[in-house]
Amino acid sequence: MRTTGLTSRTLTALRARRPYPAVTITLPTHRREPYRPADTVRLRNLIAEAKRRLEEDPDVPREARYDISGQLDRAMADVDLRDALDSLVISAAKGEWEVWALPRTAPERVVFSDTFLTRNLVAARERTRPYWVLAVSVDRTALWRGSDGTLQEERTAGFPLEPEPTRNEDVEREERVGDVPGPYDDEGTRTYLRQVDAALDALLATDPRPLYLVGLAPALSLLEEVGSAAKAAVSKVVKGGLTNGPARALADALRPALLEQAERNTERVQERIGQAQGRRAFAAGLEEVWQVCKEGRIELLAVEERYQRTVRVTGEHLTPVDPEGISPAELGTAVLEDIVDEIIEITLDRGGEVAFVPDDSLAAHERIAAVLRF
Repeated sequence: MRTTGLTSRTLTALRARRPYPAVTITLPTHRREPYRPADTVRLRNLIAEAKRRLEEDPDVPREARYDISGQLDRAMADVDLRDALDSLVISAAKGEWEVWALPRTAPERVVFSDTFLTRNLVAARERTRPYWVLAVSVDRTALWRGSDGTLQEERTAGFPLEPEPTRNEDVEREERVGDVPGPYDDEGTRTYLRQVDAALDALLATDPRPLYLVGLAPALSLLEEVGSAAKAAVSKVVKGGLTNGPARALADALRPALLEQAERNTERVQERIGQAQGRRAFAAGLEEVWQVCKEGRIELLAVEERYQRTVRVTGEHLTPVDPEGISPAELGTAVLEDIVDEIIEITLDRGGEVAFVPDDSLAAHERIAAVLRF
């Protein structure tokens, strides 16, 4: 599975407490070109390590040991590293398993806890900035999920939707006498678009993401006229014939709108940072942001897109370290493999907003900044 499938509901479920142990395995991988057979060997070794720890851990009941070992085998069988991204996350507990391919690297780790380790998932999802695309026409409306430049049609919340077939048996006669309404004047079309609006409203309530509308101008206008959900769209792309894709053509049509939205987002973040500095509700730099993050004071966290940092935590201070020189035993305790991801997850947990901006746009603030609640 990919980060495009990570919904807010999925993340909440993954982070729920479970009977010990909830096992998380993370592994850095190589993208599909070229395929690296060594990734398969390393994955097998990590699965073997997890099974060994299940056997040796006195706190793991026998029934759970066999069950989770079987879940790890199922997860391993589901992995196809020829289609890998930059890292792999496997979660396994009694009666369940998940596999996620992420477009961000992660260290080799096997973690036993009463919750799954979701920091890598949360940060990757935020950095890839998932969004919805609704491709609208009078004969079919399709939902697409987008993330990090990729698009995939989504069959959820009732989508795709199509109008009910017409029951008019004498269309030719009515065309001759002018009684047939156009497709945008037909009450059946309005009813169908009301259904689209209701489905969209339910979707955005359960999984809010930026929404892009694609379709001919009359269809988009009518959708807004008959309902309210479409008014939440951040952008409209006036182009027809894309309800069935293909994904590449839809992505090409969306590209200018995505770039424009990214520019608007950066301007908005910079404006809010300036306002926060004026009223002294502002923090900048890794250590200062880390402190206010732990206090739950961040309203908006701004981070440069490729900013990562491995640090050693000593008291209240952070010391950057080389990740290559860290033992696995230190990760997650004295050393955090990416303090930026940690800050992102805590900020989201406590109701803050996270915004990513282009590299070097926060150079004056040491690449990370926060607007504070108090």
